[in-house]
Amino acid sequence: MQSDQLCASSWRARPRSFVSLMTLYESNFIRLGWVVPDLRRLPAMTVAVAAGEPPLEIVVHERSRWTTTLELSCLFDTGGQTERAPRLTVRAYHDARLAEACGVAAATPAREADVPARRAPDHWRSNMLLNKWLEYCAGRGYQLAPAAS
Repeated sequence: MQSDQLCASSWRARPRSFVSLMTLYESNFIRLGWVVPDLRRLPAMTVAVAAGEPPLEIVVHERSRWTTTLELSCLFDTGGQTERAPRLTVRAYHDARLAEACGVAAATPAREADVPARRAPDHWRSNMLLNKWLEYCAGRGYQLAPAAS
């Protein structure tokens, strides 16, 4: 397993700066690799399981030579209905080895109504959420088997 401890950030980087954000994207890519070892061979939809944890659904929305855009969600059974949370949309840049949280959707429409519609996206916050959630998922044992060659 590759470590993200050596994601070098310039001494000039300030918190929430562009350089810090790019370092966070680099860490996200490494942590995504802990859960999904081969992004390029990821099926259109798959589910990762970990003992005692809700299933982790991974859906590929777009795939190109240089990027893969996917959605990560845990599946919760709420009285006969399946609820997906947190529904993180992630774009992985294969050549640059970066992964960016492009969107975070609330689990239910009622919760989405609580968020101001015109609020600018906070890239730092959503990428920190992705980073910590990927660490949590890897720590709980979620991991897709590498695709057979």
